[in-house]
Amino acid sequence: MVDIAVMGAGSWGTVLAKVFADAGNPVTLWARREELAAHINNDHQNPDYLPELTLPDNIVATTDGAEALAGRDIVVLAVPSQTLRSNLERWATIIPNKATILSLAKGIEQDSLKRMSQIVEEVGGIETERIAVLSGPNLAREVGQEQPAATVIACSDENRAKLVQSALAAPYFRPYTNTDVVGCEIGGATKNVIALACGMATGKGLGANTLATLITRGLAETTRLGDALGANPRTFAGLAGLGDLVATCTSELSRNRTFGYRLGQGETMAQAQEATHGQVAEGVVSSESIHRLAQQHGVEMPITQAVHAVCHEGLNVDDMVTMLMGRSRKPE
Repeated sequence: MVDIAVMGAGSWGTVLAKVFADAGNPVTLWARREELAAHINNDHQNPDYLPELTLPDNIVATTDGAEALAGRDIVVLAVPSQTLRSNLERWATIIPNKATILSLAKGIEQDSLKRMSQIVEEVGGIETERIAVLSGPNLAREVGQEQPAATVIACSDENRAKLVQSALAAPYFRPYTNTDVVGCEIGGATKNVIALACGMATGKGLGANTLATLITRGLAETTRLGDALGANPRTFAGLAGLGDLVATCTSELSRNRTFGYRLGQGETMAQAQEATHGQVAEGVVSSESIHRLAQQHGVEMPITQAVHAVCHEGLNVDDMVTMLMGRSRKPE
């Protein structure tokens, strides 16, 4: 049993707090709003994101960052990728010196083009070996319903990865360990972009052949980028690569797939955003930063480039399909 702080009470942060609690650990869940913290403490529910989910009694919510972090063994960063830096700037001085930091955010920071673990190291002043990331086919609602799922805990310090693995080992949740932090982060970021493309294709009424092609070629360009950044290519054949990609590209629970589906149906970016409760899908933001990162490293990523063109340059979805199918022929 270890003391856990989960910093962020969105859907995935709340569900992972439940997993840690179901594995037998006391969990403090940090929420931005007093009203939400009170709901979690009094009603054992998060009405904003998962109203049907009953949370265990060993989860206590607070809006006080210092209270949430004090004396914790594992600190889980469950805030969106593009707000990670600003949140860490507030928390850096109060994170326990020996705590293992677990990042859930999947993305590449827009301005710096840095991965989330790099931001944690830079802003938090935290040693590389203390930073772990979690990635896998983990749709929050299904995990909250205790449907069997697996994930990957990646950390350069294998013992810290095993610590998090043990703390997350609930009956319905199976964590694996890995030392390839770069690969897990790149897989987690790019899958959101490929899921947008799959959603667009599905919205256009295209079928399984198209979807399988996008997933397979999306995995290929993800692997190329990861290889250029020093990742282990084998990581992309596992849960943090193919597993996460398939789940995000095919499930109606995936915000990125759903956003892309609406674009494929002919909605504008503004209409798709309104339909998803005012939230822009992570892949929309990531398509910009990943596109730039690929250019920086000379990596060809045609699906990412096409999604970027739709989301940021006004390309029509029909023209995106034509552009992808019209690329020069070459060996696989």
